[in-house]
Amino acid sequence: MTSVFAGVPQAPPDAILGISVAYRNDKDPRALNLGVGAYRTEEGKPLVLSCVREAERRLLEDPSLNKEYLTQSGVPALCQGSARLAFGEGSAALREGRNATVQALSGTGALRVGAEFLAKFYPGPKTVLIPTPSWANHKAIFETAGLETVAYRYYLPATRGLDIDGLLQDLEAAPEGAVLLLHACAHNPTGVDPSREQWEAILEVATRRRLLPFFDSAYQGFASGDLDRDAASIRLFAGAGLELLLAQSYAKNMGLYGERVGALTVISRDAEASRRVESQLQKVIRGMYSNPPRHGAEIVAAILGDAELAAGWKRELKGMADRIMAMRERLFAELAALGTPGNWDHLRNQIGMFSYTGLSRRQVADCLTAKHHIYMTLDGRISMAGLSAESCKYLAQAMDDAVRNYGDE
Repeated sequence: MTSVFAGVPQAPPDAILGISVAYRNDKDPRALNLGVGAYRTEEGKPLVLSCVREAERRLLEDPSLNKEYLTQSGVPALCQGSARLAFGEGSAALREGRNATVQALSGTGALRVGAEFLAKFYPGPKTVLIPTPSWANHKAIFETAGLETVAYRYYLPATRGLDIDGLLQDLEAAPEGAVLLLHACAHNPTGVDPSREQWEAILEVATRRRLLPFFDSAYQGFASGDLDRDAASIRLFAGAGLELLLAQSYAKNMGLYGERVGALTVISRDAEASRRVESQLQKVIRGMYSNPPRHGAEIVAAILGDAELAAGWKRELKGMADRIMAMRERLFAELAALGTPGNWDHLRNQIGMFSYTGLSRRQVADCLTAKHHIYMTLDGRISMAGLSAESCKYLAQAMDDAVRNYGDE
């Protein structure tokens, strides 16, 4: 008998996860995985932060804790701490009760719940403006919720920097009131962030065109090592009085990848609107997964709510960010020592976990992966967090080979 699912087509493999599978199947001792967005130590091992281990120890020894269901909004201390972390202790929006903050399944879940909420209740255009390029899952998340996605210019290959003129032109031409997706810091995949002046120009257009900002903040503190600096764009827009949405993740900055801890905040004009918004966010969550998991959220709440743990977290967070920046400098130096053709300043100027190297698809596929067993996305994006001092040297040699012998497409 034929299956009722016989007509289901085979879905294409996920681009990022497929890289990890190919890497695991590669038995060459030189194999290097620079596709996965996860921090690695100098020895190439996953890192569990000391503050996380200490928070877990305290939680396990607390007899008052249990494993009962949470409400749809999640752990209250996580929600409160997340809002303060993003918007700052002096935030007018928080002081006036204009935020509706709920726990989410990391940043992805926060985006998905926010997208569903907008599809149901946003009175403006059901159009989401997404930068080109962007994290590949952004488009899928919003379109799954029934929203239309439209690209706006962001990265300029010629300069390997921000296409601020194209960006502003596209926002000017977008439907008035459209949803504007913005990476709060450490843009994925390019590592290119707007300057303060460029953020102010984006804010001016967003305000005038009544665009609704939706910030994706996956790297607060992980980009520069400074939590406040990495939240500057969010605070700029909130301080200007704009209504907005914010998706937060603790995967990168606390190393809680598999715990799936995040938060979604909606900032409204007044506290009464925020109360109604939160009630509908709860309803969306109830229909999706009922309520969020406890353990990872209680870890984050414990760290954010304890001065000693928070101070330790900040030190470890800066250490991770500093090591990534050191890898940028090391890779640049290795390429310079080889005399690799081209300008590689962008490796030092970009920020955060990822770097757009500027390598072509052919250089990646035929040289770095097929010849040198270095796994990365075909657009030339690498995870700087996956490098060590030794692997920087090997990567530079492979890049030098690609540039000299494989040419551009």
